[in-house]
Amino acid sequence: MPASAVFVLDLKGKVLISRNYRGDVDMNAIDKFLPLVLEAEEDGAMSPIVVTEHVTFVYIKYNNLYLVSTTRKNANVTLIFVFLHRVVQVFREYFKELEEESIRDNFVVIYELLDELMDFGYPQTTESKILQEFITQETHKLEAAPRPPAAVTNAVSWRGESIRYRKNEVFLDVVESVNLLVSAKGNVLRSEIVGAVKMKVFLTGMPELRLGLNDKILFESQGRNKTKAVELEDVKFHQCVRLSRFENDRTISFIPPDGEFELMSYRLNTHVKPLIWIESVIERHSHSRVEYMIKAKSQFKRRSTANNVEITIPVPSDADSPKFKSSTGVCKYVPEKAAVIWTIKAFPGGREFLLRAHFGLPSVDSEDSEGRPPITVKFEIPYFTVSGIQVRYLKIIEKSGYQSLPWVRYITQSGDYQLRTT
Repeated sequence: MPASAVFVLDLKGKVLISRNYRGDVDMNAIDKFLPLVLEAEEDGAMSPIVVTEHVTFVYIKYNNLYLVSTTRKNANVTLIFVFLHRVVQVFREYFKELEEESIRDNFVVIYELLDELMDFGYPQTTESKILQEFITQETHKLEAAPRPPAAVTNAVSWRGESIRYRKNEVFLDVVESVNLLVSAKGNVLRSEIVGAVKMKVFLTGMPELRLGLNDKILFESQGRNKTKAVELEDVKFHQCVRLSRFENDRTISFIPPDGEFELMSYRLNTHVKPLIWIESVIERHSHSRVEYMIKAKSQFKRRSTANNVEITIPVPSDADSPKFKSSTGVCKYVPEKAAVIWTIKAFPGGREFLLRAHFGLPSVDSEDSEGRPPITVKFEIPYFTVSGIQVRYLKIIEKSGYQSLPWVRYITQSGDYQLRTT
């Protein structure tokens, strides 16, 4: 059974806007939503699904808003969650940001969007580029009401047929984020790679694209050398990808949306050697001063370089009189964050740098009362993927047979990258 109604509420539970799609659930039932959520929070049993005797609430929280769908008990909850996140995405692309003020300022457009996004409780047109062709924030004259584009009724609802470019180009970025947690003893407690293939497509007509990766399952099926293959987990595709084709022969085949979009995301829950390793020695001297010796070492190949490396070293909140000495980069004490930020613009592979920092401690509080937050690292390494994923080919097939230029880039960056000091 599909969604019955959709509501947007403020943090106090007041309904800002709503749309009743099926009429089979009392719209006043939303009054019970926030008390039930607050009660669950108090009990420590928070859930994105709240079930009552007559209605089920499925919700997400975004900024200062709740987006809530009401439904009968037997519903495809995963579909509703995906729909609510698509609503957020569409509203953000229309209003730049989704918050209480943007809802209040755009009631008319939002009602139009809600009517097109869902029909009788079933998701309909959720691609914002197509919606923007016929739902605009401008006023329309009564005698010239806009006609919906053909894409709304096409099998390819995310792309219009009349797209034309003088220069046909495709830009493909493989972006990987490294999440890492290292104990004070130097043991890797958690490591994973979260990747995404992002595209910018400027192609004429209705082209079909085929993307080949060094996918381990594909290499095994073809009897090829799988030492350089990558086993992708939790793969999620954009709706344009033909899933049946992928499941059958692992070919990623699709007619792309126009412009910028994320083609796929994936995860590798694998042991990752820390790309930037941090060693820290912290010495406190009888409540009067504290000294830090930080060694940063890059553990990737020499031909690669990490750009805009930012190492954040937490210090006591009452520290003062900072003194720094570093072998490279710029050090800055940020009192409002109770941290030293060491910035290294370019950090080549196979190198190590030192930072010495000295602070006075005017107070005599217990030195363990605050605890020590972990050191965090931010970085970006172009032309490099930590997983070893490779784009083997990107074919562009279009009936007119025009020539096109595909561009491929690889980037590895830090995600949640932490190294504990205690």
